[in-house]
Amino acid sequence: MGKVAAQLKVMPDSPDVDLDDLQERLERSLPEGAKINGFERDDVAFGLVALLPTVIVPDDAGGTDAVEEAFLGVDGVESVSVENVGRL
Repeated sequence: MGKVAAQLKVMPDSPDVDLDDLQERLERSLPEGAKINGFERDDVAFGLVALLPTVIVPDDAGGTDAVEEAFLGVDGVESVSVENVGRL
């Protein structure tokens, strides 16, 4: 079984969210077998900044679904979307 790298877009629920703290909470929420291979930040609008983590997950049924669900359960997260996916 291979691995897949997926870049996700995590939108905080307000411009007041501490992004460093949010990054740490996202890392702690990862399901078994997934890991984060770095973060980027994207200025969206009006002071809102999205986090763009690159997540490495096993290439099996479900793909990034478990990671997306885990991230959505983190306090301060408004939405999560998959921006890009590729095989390693």
